[in-house]
Amino acid sequence: MLDIQLFRESPDAIRTALANRGSDFDIQPIIDLDADRRRVISEVEGLKAERKSASKEIGAIKKAGGDADEAMEAVRKLGDRITELDASCADIEGRLREQVLSVPNLPHASVPVGRTEEDNTLVRTHGEPVELDFEPKPHWDLADDLGIFEFDRAARMTGSGFPALRGHGAKLSRALIQFMLDLHTTEHGYTEMAVPFVCNTEAMTGTGQLPKMQEDMYEIPGDGLWLVPTAEVPLTNLYMTEIIQEPLPIQITACTPCFRREAGAAGKMTRGMNRVHQFDKVELVRFVKPEESYEHLESLLGNAEEVLKRLGLHYRVITLCTGDTSFASAKTYDIELWAPGQNTWLEVSSCSNFEDFQARRAGIRYRNDENKTAFIHTLNGSGVALPRLIVAVLENGQNADGSIDLPEVLHSYMGGITRLVPS
Repeated sequence: MLDIQLFRESPDAIRTALANRGSDFDIQPIIDLDADRRRVISEVEGLKAERKSASKEIGAIKKAGGDADEAMEAVRKLGDRITELDASCADIEGRLREQVLSVPNLPHASVPVGRTEEDNTLVRTHGEPVELDFEPKPHWDLADDLGIFEFDRAARMTGSGFPALRGHGAKLSRALIQFMLDLHTTEHGYTEMAVPFVCNTEAMTGTGQLPKMQEDMYEIPGDGLWLVPTAEVPLTNLYMTEIIQEPLPIQITACTPCFRREAGAAGKMTRGMNRVHQFDKVELVRFVKPEESYEHLESLLGNAEEVLKRLGLHYRVITLCTGDTSFASAKTYDIELWAPGQNTWLEVSSCSNFEDFQARRAGIRYRNDENKTAFIHTLNGSGVALPRLIVAVLENGQNADGSIDLPEVLHSYMGGITRLVPS
């Protein structure tokens, strides 16, 4: 969440930033609540000082043998008023926090101003589209011939959007996960974590999924828990409410299933593995000093790109515009893979710098060079997500006979299998 000081000192800058995001959020109630809170706190402090002085006076009256009943009654009334104001202040603070939690992060100055994905800017493209001398098939047709998807059978259990993979499909998924985790932990300096697949409301609020995106989340009724939409939630919240004592930067990674309703996605490109409600993803998270966070964003992006380079896939990097940047992010790069069977680009990774937005929500601090506590900067990125990566491997590796040539880096992870052949 944003520093309340920004609302006091730079309200117009916040309004401009929100307008650039395409948000019509009214921050005036926040400004008014903050003023009310400060007024009440000031009154309470004044009354406490008055009570302290009156208490001393009572002591002096008693010491002199006088009647202190009237003075004691006045002190009791002061105490009642202080209790009343403390309750009022707690109520104001609760409403203020609720309002501030609903305000999105402010875009970094380098983020292009725009409203939709059409306003995103191309950073770079890597590689060239694969040259095929036949009409390429989409991955769902390839998978049918290969016998590696079980979407229809899975749908009987869950409904659509919860894929099941069979045989070499499951093996390919596992091989990709192991390849990515090995790359990130042995070459990119990340520590692998095994984390819970559920988190409480506080943790989901800390990283910004709640309250903004509640309709897209899977709640476990009665338990106060939510299925994780990404490993970002448990990884970032490992340090919730802490003052970090470890040397910075901290780089951690995990692969978890991810659960997202993605309400409102109907009618979009949802066929096959393009958009599903459950999928595996390798996540990269960093905790860094504020002055180094944008340098780390470029480095984290490079880690995700390296996965795709080694798989020999054609991809592009784009900077999301203000209107397309996620709620909690200050700046985001998306990586999109080329899918020749569908003649389209598919997002496979988002790499974001949240600055201190998540840290303020989750209470994550560190000691700066002056040994003072300050909110840390958090970053994360998909390193990368499995469904569309599998799509790209299948569609880019296809041959005219329906077989799939697998990227060389996966051969050892596939137990020596170099090609998938239709059954």
